[in-house]
Amino acid sequence: MKINMARLLLFFVMSPLITSVQAQTLSGPQALQEKLVQAIEVSSQGQLEILAIKETPLASIYEIELDTGELLYSDESGDYLFAGDMYQTTAAGLMNLSSGTRQVRILERIARIPEEQMIIFSPEVDVQATLTVFTDVDCTYCRALHGDLEALMAQGIQVRYLAYPRGGEAADSYDKMISVWCSDDRHKSLTQAKNGQNLPARECDTPVLSHYDLGNQIGISGTPALIFPDGRLIPGYMDVERLVAMLNLN
Repeated sequence: MKINMARLLLFFVMSPLITSVQAQTLSGPQALQEKLVQAIEVSSQGQLEILAIKETPLASIYEIELDTGELLYSDESGDYLFAGDMYQTTAAGLMNLSSGTRQVRILERIARIPEEQMIIFSPEVDVQATLTVFTDVDCTYCRALHGDLEALMAQGIQVRYLAYPRGGEAADSYDKMISVWCSDDRHKSLTQAKNGQNLPARECDTPVLSHYDLGNQIGISGTPALIFPDGRLIPGYMDVERLVAMLNLN
């Protein structure tokens, strides 16, 4: 997850000081809650919200989760905050303790999207695993992944597509993706668009921009971006053999 510290610092430095503190329902020491609400929520005029304050395995250090997806860490006093991932050393190597929080939130946000807003390719056999993929029809590696669909479905892997036109409304692919999502046959139109075929221009209410915004919120910056069933976000193309292994389908 990319931490946008420039944005956070802008809020903290430029926002006017406000002395009132609103009541919170967060866990953690009360004094820490109040100080962080003041420093983050009040001073940003509500543009930043604290979702959770949680203890960490490191004594007197707390994880601060923001609604933007960013994670900060604080001592019990709340006088100092620092950004970055927390790792635990183990016999097998480093374990990223911060990734668990992100995975849970990613799954929660994906679960709020109705499946009728997605373009879903389901296997005829029983579904063994589901990949949720943020895609762009002009992306070379998205096209490569789409070319693997039959092989993936033969392994029992269901693929659910969400729209991520790189660059949003300014992207060359934006109008194409609107046409895909407005099509009477989204599956056929998506395949045609990824094969470089021109589609009839269509307009309707689509979730394309809301998918794009969600992708930005969870840290996506390129395509394809794969969301695994456990909430892991893996950027880039992977061949079928590697995906099957990572999904523990061997």
